[in-house]
Amino acid sequence: MARASYNGHMLAESDEFEVVEGNIYFPPESVERSAFTESDLETACPWKGVANYLNLVVDGKEINDVAWYYQEPKSGASHIKGFVAFYPQVTVEN
Repeated sequence: MARASYNGHMLAESDEFEVVEGNIYFPPESVERSAFTESDLETACPWKGVANYLNLVVDGKEINDVAWYYQEPKSGASHIKGFVAFYPQVTVEN
């Protein structure tokens, strides 16, 4: 079971996940999307494609660009389509 949390708020939890480049990617249905807003930030990875980012909103505080996902990944990363990974501000345990 992998879990992602911030200050006691569970953000994602799943028995099924993917590990890519040391990051745990959570399936989209396991992520508490109501805790996030879409960010305008996009970055590009040569083999995964364009990453979209999420802002975390908890306890009246917004943390920008704390999570990312690949909406339309390149073929080599198709197994993480829509899966969400988190930066270190979020505690991820496996």
